[in-house]
Amino acid sequence: MQQYRITLLPGDGIGPEIMAVAVDVLKAVASQFNLEFVFQSALIGGAAIDAVGEPLPQETLATCQNSEAVLLAAIGGPKWDTLPRHLRPETGLLGLRAGLQLFANLRPAKILPQLIDASSLKPEVVSGVDLMVVRELTGGIYFGQPRGIFATETGEKRGVNTMAYSESEIERIGRVAFETARKRGGKLCSVDKANVLEVSQLWRDRLNQLSSEYADVELTHLYVDNAAMQLVRAPRQFDTIVTGNLFGDILSDIAAMLTGSIGMLPSASLGSAAPGLFEPVHGSAPDIAGQDKANPLAMVLSAAMMLRYALNQPVAADRIEQAVLQVLDQGDRTPDIMSPGMNPLGCQGMGEALLQALSRAA
Repeated sequence: MQQYRITLLPGDGIGPEIMAVAVDVLKAVASQFNLEFVFQSALIGGAAIDAVGEPLPQETLATCQNSEAVLLAAIGGPKWDTLPRHLRPETGLLGLRAGLQLFANLRPAKILPQLIDASSLKPEVVSGVDLMVVRELTGGIYFGQPRGIFATETGEKRGVNTMAYSESEIERIGRVAFETARKRGGKLCSVDKANVLEVSQLWRDRLNQLSSEYADVELTHLYVDNAAMQLVRAPRQFDTIVTGNLFGDILSDIAAMLTGSIGMLPSASLGSAAPGLFEPVHGSAPDIAGQDKANPLAMVLSAAMMLRYALNQPVAADRIEQAVLQVLDQGDRTPDIMSPGMNPLGCQGMGEALLQALSRAA
């Protein structure tokens, strides 16, 4: 029996609800594939602030570092929005990514036929969309120095953030992107702003140099403003997109909404050796927390990505993804993806439907 240590970070808002569903699903899959998961829970975000006064306790980071993979549900909420920046929940997430040296974020956006009507775009535009955004995660403007709000000689305040990338940072995210594209459709689009930003000029130059090692992958380039437009105009043209931290943050959310609900989309954050971090792309939704209205499917699909990318259990990952498709085929829907004639379920009900689908597949 293969054993894995998994750190659970339920976080805030709907986090504990959707995490409970994902854990039940993982336990069911473990019994079917002779696996054993040793779960250990830890605090992060607002829950950690309330308990110990900081968004990322050192104990949490150490627990994550001592595991094979980390599952994160959601963090944040209005309760903590007025705190100083270093005490906000989001700062804990940035610290976790940095502490685990997670430099590559993989965000898939795939249109499921069962949910095509949920997209705000016309079916003929989004039908068949299946793309992956590879976002650099620990560099760029979110981490560059200098940064801060400073007083000028005239006494006026001036805000400063620095966008910076080294060749080595560009190369390592580039290799992840090329390898990802190689496993998909063999097309990689690099997104930058090389017409006005020197950092983007270096980014483009290094990606072009790297492409000589991946002759089987077609490399193209787009400026970020055009890429944003193309994502909503003709999204099927994209297979794999690679870009920096700021641009990736924006474009991955645009890609997410092509599917109609951010509640359906998982993500993976990977490093060179440290455990990967797997989380849904949606937020903590404090307005529906505790009401059994949350959609747990993105959390469950994040667990499937964990099995595939961190634990090398692709067959078990397939089993979970097939169960998700089965519950959608039978018309089960949470409120965010509800449509006329479908079967309304809450978070717990969707979890039970998934367990039934997994039981039938055993």
